[in-house]
Amino acid sequence: MTEYSEAFRKRMVEKMSGVRGVKARILAEEVGVSQSTLSRWLRKASIVSAVAKKSKQKAKKTPHTPIRPTQWSPEQKYRVVMASSAISDAELGVFLRREGLHEEDLARFREEVHVAAVAGLQAAKKPRSGASEEQKRIKALERDLKRSNAALAETAALLVLRKKAVALWGEEGEDT
Repeated sequence: MTEYSEAFRKRMVEKMSGVRGVKARILAEEVGVSQSTLSRWLRKASIVSAVAKKSKQKAKKTPHTPIRPTQWSPEQKYRVVMASSAISDAELGVFLRREGLHEEDLARFREEVHVAAVAGLQAAKKPRSGASEEQKRIKALERDLKRSNAALAETAALLVLRKKAVALWGEEGEDT
């Protein structure tokens, strides 16, 4: 196992941190240190710095957050929009700097979240346009069953009428 100096570790963590941070996978190829080792150093540094600088709340990118806001997932955009809605205008600048965003990014995220919400509501309102094959088969079988029941009821009614006719007038061919 290769030992790395504390200064080297610190330089690697600095390269992976911040707004312009390099991903551990890319840095691993450049310097010849495994990606898992670099990621472990970054996690350890993040925990130590979070505890040491808790009162300052220094802005720091997390390793899983993409560098560019255009690469953010819908979940990350939604999280930022919801968090920013609970912040006063005075604190908004600090929040945006901490997230590495501009006001234009936040406005675009809000619009995207709004459009997605409206589309989701419209999709929820619409009934399914096409019935599946199984649903079509079920409807056809229900129609056949209804037709069969109607024919059976008609046959039963005719038998009852025939019995009454025989009881009233007798069998055909009998001379009374």
